[in-house]
Amino acid sequence: GNVENPTYSQVSSGTTGHIESVEISYDPAKVSYEDLLHVFWRNIDPTDGGGQFVDRGDQYVTKIFYHDKAQQKAAEDSKKALQKSKRFTKTIVTEIVPAVRFYPAEEYHQDYYKKNPIRYKYYRYRSGRDQFLDKTWGEERYSHRKPVKSSKYQKPEVSKLKEKLSKLQYHVTQENGTEAPFKNEYWNNKQAGIYVDIVSGEPLFSSVHKYDSGTGWPSFYQPLEKTNVVEKSDNTLFMRRTEVRSKGGDSHLGHVFEDGPQPTGLRYCINSASLRFIPVADLEKEGYGQYASLFSGPEVEKK
Repeated sequence: GNVENPTYSQVSSGTTGHIESVEISYDPAKVSYEDLLHVFWRNIDPTDGGGQFVDRGDQYVTKIFYHDKAQQKAAEDSKKALQKSKRFTKTIVTEIVPAVRFYPAEEYHQDYYKKNPIRYKYYRYRSGRDQFLDKTWGEERYSHRKPVKSSKYQKPEVSKLKEKLSKLQYHVTQENGTEAPFKNEYWNNKQAGIYVDIVSGEPLFSSVHKYDSGTGWPSFYQPLEKTNVVEKSDNTLFMRRTEVRSKGGDSHLGHVFEDGPQPTGLRYCINSASLRFIPVADLEKEGYGQYASLFSGPEVEKK
């Protein structure tokens, strides 16, 4: 916008160049950015470039503001997947743009629906928003983005594990071993895709959240599916660490440290020997097609 610290009345007049928006603070360890996008699409008409329902004007258009490249990619991929789903017959016009300074509205407009329940309910019904969303989404309107549950993935018997795994893979996953840094399969892998437990196949991490920590081991700032990762105290080697294991396979994966990048500040330092990498092009045939929307295309390399 072109007005510094505008009032809500100024913004709603459509003369400031600003748009009405919300700033969301969230804990990525509990709610993922993809979860936020899932809810966002189910609360708007992304095909309307002139406002939203009865609220008309550029100050009411929909936009997604991202804070880093990971958020940008997730938003763009989510938008592409929604367009491809044919949920909407018209083109999705919601823009994805860099975040700029956010100006909060005055206190009287915070929690407006709570302070003015009757007026808000009347406005909400008359706007046609709920009628549109119910027609568009049906029962899926209130659905949550469902992670793949670990109960589907089981740990094989020891005899089968010894047949399936290499000596190094068995040592790392079953005997809490550690592979050599810089001399393992995935420390420098830049392909787009997901990483699953070598033992059970449960989804654990994604290239979207992978980064170069300089340690020589694959590093991620958050899991792909938090429910598939279990943390335990580790007091071996005369130090206190937090071990990371898979929930279904009970495989030793590595450790998590609090020296990672934003938005989580965490570093999941994982052994390549405990992982199997599945590139984007193979997600569907391998049974992980639900994660394809995280990526913009097959075999995309991280830059």
